[in-house]
Amino acid sequence: MQWIRAYDGESGVWSYFEFDDEGWALRHVDLQGLQRQPVTAASLAEVLEIRDRGDLAAMAAYEQQYGVLAEGTPGGWQETNGAAEITRQEFESTWAAAREALDAGSHRGDDLITEYQQKLRERYLAAVVMPAPELWQPVMDRRTPIGGLLGIGFAVHPDSGHDLVMVVSSDGHGLFDAVTGEKIARDRDPAPETSTPDAHPDLTCPGLGPIAGVPVRIAGLFGGGLHSTTSDGWTLDVISPEWPHDRVILSADGGSHKGPDGGTWWHVFHSEYSELRAAGFSPSGLTLAVATSSDLTLWTRPGLHFDG
Repeated sequence: MQWIRAYDGESGVWSYFEFDDEGWALRHVDLQGLQRQPVTAASLAEVLEIRDRGDLAAMAAYEQQYGVLAEGTPGGWQETNGAAEITRQEFESTWAAAREALDAGSHRGDDLITEYQQKLRERYLAAVVMPAPELWQPVMDRRTPIGGLLGIGFAVHPDSGHDLVMVVSSDGHGLFDAVTGEKIARDRDPAPETSTPDAHPDLTCPGLGPIAGVPVRIAGLFGGGLHSTTSDGWTLDVISPEWPHDRVILSADGGSHKGPDGGTWWHVFHSEYSELRAAGFSPSGLTLAVATSSDLTLWTRPGLHFDG
């Protein structure tokens, strides 16, 4: 067993971990801010017990009360600023205090969500899925079935200049033209050491077809992320007012989502049947992609537009 304390200066969070001999996090505590307010005190045993029951409502309630258990191993923690190994006694006292505080907080019920937050939640729940604004055109029939999709990344075609979307799935790698939707390359048997992005510290996989050998950063199951904004003012947000079903919101108002839906913001995708893997823009800002565990959805536009 191993107990580690680490500090993230950007978020102001102290994290405490208990790892087993194989490097799995058994318990995890997060303390936020100068007051070290407990925000997470999650246990692997409790999480697995709920998962085994298949009770999504219970899992949502658990994560609302105790936070989300960290995943991964402690490898490399010695190089992390502010990280140190601690005693079991220090971890246990921190754990007990955090659980006591979070248990007390659960009895406040509706006090945990303000009236404003409740109205905002209801607003998102009422917003129906609608087409993106006319500028953003769906690529082909929008949803391309890809079973076992793990993640996606963007590249640029060296000849046409089109955005390309690289897909990593349990069935290999694929490369799509983001303007036409055409599949232009396929590798059903990539090298095991590069078949998934978690083998590389930058979460990359080698490209294929016209971008063969070029490293492509992949966002999805193993982490990472796509651009959430464009240089001419579009914003993409993923919200979960009814977890675990994610909603993808495209907006032209900087993400404030003011006014009725369909005005300056659009609910363009609802992941209610598969797990969301990644959503965002290409670096060029000309492609919008939403990837789930079962399909890929693309929108494209001809160019950037700056007011004035």
